[in-house]
Amino acid sequence: MRGVFVTGTDTGVGKTLFSAALLLRLGAAGVQAAACKPVSAGCRRAGGRLVNADAELLAAVAPAARSLEIVNPVAFEPAIAPHIAAAEAGARLAAADLVAACRAAAAGAEYLVVEGAGGWRVPLGDSGSLADVAVGLQLPVVLVVGLRLGCLNHALLSAEAIRADGLHLAGWVANPLAAAMPRLEENIATLAHRLGAPLARLPACDAATEGGRARQAAAALPADLLARLPGVNHAWRGTQ
Repeated sequence: MRGVFVTGTDTGVGKTLFSAALLLRLGAAGVQAAACKPVSAGCRRAGGRLVNADAELLAAVAPAARSLEIVNPVAFEPAIAPHIAAAEAGARLAAADLVAACRAAAAGAEYLVVEGAGGWRVPLGDSGSLADVAVGLQLPVVLVVGLRLGCLNHALLSAEAIRADGLHLAGWVANPLAAAMPRLEENIATLAHRLGAPLARLPACDAATEGGRARQAAAALPADLLARLPGVNHAWRGTQ
């Protein structure tokens, strides 16, 4: 299976924005890419089902059409840690089940973009974590870094954990969360040197809708990051 696993240094750092932008660019290159956000917490009730806004965006922009239930097979209403939400709902989260759900989303597609929840070690239960899903899929990883005070430690530890789990850090994404972050460029330069992986920068996206912001981000993604993602390079270069 060709694809990428998108993780982040924390929640709310831009994983969905990057994932949606990647899906849009893959679509523009003619790649039938599917999306999967295997577990989400923080949903609204609509039409008798739970709807996660991030998963909804991924389903809307993915070139390979999938129902929301396929894109986001496990959804919980409260915006809390998934393993706590699962316990409160009387459910059990197992990495093997989430891996199978991702593979189901990938069926018939040329490429799969998987978006994690929170960061690399977000618990699934008493012992497992979302990292086990990425390991089970054996996909290269892109790390989205929310640039704010403390991000250096978070990014370096996340990259260390990804590599310790035997996975390839295919790239990282710099996403400024506060325009006034002191020494922003110096922080980016430090991470670029220490992470040793291709860099992409998300721009300030000010469109009125999530889809519009995803399109703005897609236009800014560089070829030098995505050309190194296994299975993407041939299609990506064709869009430049």
